[in-house]
Amino acid sequence: NIGESASLALTPIQMPEMYIIGAQPLCSQLSGLSQGQRKLCQLYQDHMKYIGEGAKTGIKECQYQFRQRRWNCSTVDNESVFGRVMQIGSRETAFTYAISAAGVVHAISRACREGELSTCGCSRAARPRDLPRDWLWGGCGDNVHYGYRFSREFVDAREREKNYPRGSPEQTRILMNLQNNEAGRQAVYNLANVACKCHGVSGSCSLKTCWLQLADFRQIGEFLKEKYDSAAAMRSGRKGKLELVDKRFNPPTAGDLIYIDPSPDYCHRNETTGSLGTQGRLCNKTSEGMDGCELMCCGRGYDQFKTYKHERCFCKFHWCCYVMCKRCTSLVDQFVCK
Repeated sequence: NIGESASLALTPIQMPEMYIIGAQPLCSQLSGLSQGQRKLCQLYQDHMKYIGEGAKTGIKECQYQFRQRRWNCSTVDNESVFGRVMQIGSRETAFTYAISAAGVVHAISRACREGELSTCGCSRAARPRDLPRDWLWGGCGDNVHYGYRFSREFVDAREREKNYPRGSPEQTRILMNLQNNEAGRQAVYNLANVACKCHGVSGSCSLKTCWLQLADFRQIGEFLKEKYDSAAAMRSGRKGKLELVDKRFNPPTAGDLIYIDPSPDYCHRNETTGSLGTQGRLCNKTSEGMDGCELMCCGRGYDQFKTYKHERCFCKFHWCCYVMCKRCTSLVDQFVCK
C-alpha cells in the first residue's frame, strides 16, 4: 500500500518504548518497516533510536510550518502519523516525505558527532578552500556525509524494493517519493555550514578552530516550505520517466519537490483524501491570509467566544542576575470555524 510509504519514519511516534536498545528483538517488533529496512535495522540497531527521533523532529517541524494552513499536517488515523494524505501524491505528501528524510539525516549526522553510533564519528569533511590559512580546521563536526548516505540507504529501501511495471501509477508514485526524499536530504546537506570558535588570551581571536555544523532544523523547515510552494506538477511520460505537466517551466532539479496529484481543498472531512476539514479550528479575524477566518473556514462562517489568556508582564531585572515578573490575565476574543 503506497499510503504506508511514509510510515518508515513515523512508527517511532506510536511506540517510543520500542526504541530502547536491548528491547529484543527490536527489529521484528517495529511495525511499518519494509523487508530491506528490517535487514538494515538488524545491522544498525543503535541507529534506530535516532531514525525515530529524526522522524519526530520532521513531523513537529511540518506541524509548525503548516500551523496556519487548512492542512496543518495533522493525522486522520494512527496507522501513519500523516494519515491518509499519504495515499494521494499531492504536494502536501511531497513535503512530508522530504521533511521526514531530512529529519533522519539531521539526527544521524548529530549522533555521529556525539559518539553515539559505532560506525561513524566526527565529520571528516575536507577543509573549505576559502578558510583563512591560519585558522584550524577539524573541530568535531556533524557528520552530514554519513547522515546523508545512511538516510538514503534506509529511507529509500522501502521504495527500491518494490517492483511495478514501468509507467504504472504505482511506479510513478515511487519515483515521486524518491525525488522528494532526496530533496529533503539535499536540504540538510547543502545548508550545513562552517562554524568557528575563538581561542587566545582572554578571548582574543588570535586563533580559530572551525568545523562543519548542521543548520538549525527550523531553517531546513523554512527552506523546504519554499520548495513546497514552488513544487512541480509531474506525470508519467515516455519510458515510464516523469515529465512536467506544463513544459513551459524549468524541469525540477534533484533538490526540488514534485507531486503527481492535485491537492484536496482540506475544507471538509474526507477519510479518502486524509482531509480533517477545518471545523473547530481557531482562526484570525483580522488576517487576510490563509489563517484568516474567511479562508480558513472556507466561507462557512465562525463562532466567537471569550477566553482567559495568561502571560508574564511587568518584568523587572534585579541586580544580579534574575528577572522577576508578574502574571497578568486578560479576557480575549477567539474565533473558531463553524
